[in-house]
Amino acid sequence: MPQATFRFPRGFLWGTATSSHQVEGGNSGNQWWLWEEGGHTLHRSGRACEWWNGRWKEDFDRAAEAGQNAHRFSIEWSRVQPKPDRWDEDAIEHYRQMARGLYDRGMTPLVTLHHFTDPIWLTEQGGWEQEGVVARFEAYVRRVVEALKDYVTLWCTINEPNVYALSGYVSGAFPPGKHDLKLAMQVMANMIRAHAAAYRAIHQIQREARVGYALHYRPMVARRAWSPLDRLMRALRYQGVNMAFPSAISEGVMRSPVAKVRLPEAKGTQDYLGINYYSQDTVWFNLRKPGELFTDSGFPKDADLSDTGFIANIPEGLFATLKWAAHTYPDLPILITENGVEDADDHMRPRYLAQHVHQVWRAINFNWPVKGYFYWTLVDNFEWERGWSQRFGLWALDPETQKRTRRPSADLYAEICRENGLSSEMVARYCPEVMEKLFP
Repeated sequence: MPQATFRFPRGFLWGTATSSHQVEGGNSGNQWWLWEEGGHTLHRSGRACEWWNGRWKEDFDRAAEAGQNAHRFSIEWSRVQPKPDRWDEDAIEHYRQMARGLYDRGMTPLVTLHHFTDPIWLTEQGGWEQEGVVARFEAYVRRVVEALKDYVTLWCTINEPNVYALSGYVSGAFPPGKHDLKLAMQVMANMIRAHAAAYRAIHQIQREARVGYALHYRPMVARRAWSPLDRLMRALRYQGVNMAFPSAISEGVMRSPVAKVRLPEAKGTQDYLGINYYSQDTVWFNLRKPGELFTDSGFPKDADLSDTGFIANIPEGLFATLKWAAHTYPDLPILITENGVEDADDHMRPRYLAQHVHQVWRAINFNWPVKGYFYWTLVDNFEWERGWSQRFGLWALDPETQKRTRRPSADLYAEICRENGLSSEMVARYCPEVMEKLFP
């Protein structure tokens, strides 16, 4: 058996990612709680992982003991600002203690300021559909950054704005459940404006801050490369899903198949690029889907699929994503802010994890500036409209008893973090089925 180790640069960030509504429990002040009450999700978030009651401490201990040197968590806007004219200092102190908790454990905090959830009062005012949200978001960001700046220098303004806009305003799976592509682009434009305002506000408060956002990026290939229609549909969907935010940041123009909006204030407003990668799509023409511009997508017939078929294990797609990022923003550091798979019995996650970490190593060997990797997620959590039906955690969670159970992939990731690399011994122990692929 070959013996080798894919080693990573000194100072590489190894962590996990979480978000407030998915782990805290009892987040009754945001629009997602109302969405759950309306029966739009498979299950209720309920107690989630009980982080608001303090169980973040034991989960941070688990992460630190497993060799992780970073963690990404988010702030719940509705807790910090429960009413338009009221700030909750106790909630702000709670998040300050979380940031300090990571700092005291020798872990770098990456703080996300918006991760899908909005205060109910903001929704009642029109939410992200109206431009006034920009000033309100900036005021909230200023309050949080002032409070946490002693422990945090790495900030993510908005998580997956493309998913927020498309899921809430095109597919209708997220609140407010609308089906209006033009309105989705209006929401996206306001999120870009808010990101730019937040970027400048953070740097006014903290000159050493590093500010970016997290883009859900889906590499795409035409199902039939010989088909002009499939190639056209691939181009349309790729542009619509992936490019609105990046084009605004790089050019000052938001580009999509249905809108072109000049946003000069957004140009250059990022210090790193955050990438959320899960899988790659195969795209084709479908006459029966006019609402999606006649595009359809799926995975190859022989794909290595997750429990519910939600994710296909296509590690080469991560390499393609990093190639795109490095060539689009050659001077910017890249952080993989999410990457993971739902896998309740842990039969797939070890190979998914090993194969994707290997692709990160490949990218670094092309001198692409990848500086960190955050696995989604630390412990099973509430997965939005899919409720508790998908288990992404390194640690399993019983939502009723709150019992945590370590999965084998938690041990694999711990070895990767401690070694700052992926070895043939690890692959042989945890996922021997991909040994020849990684160490031929």
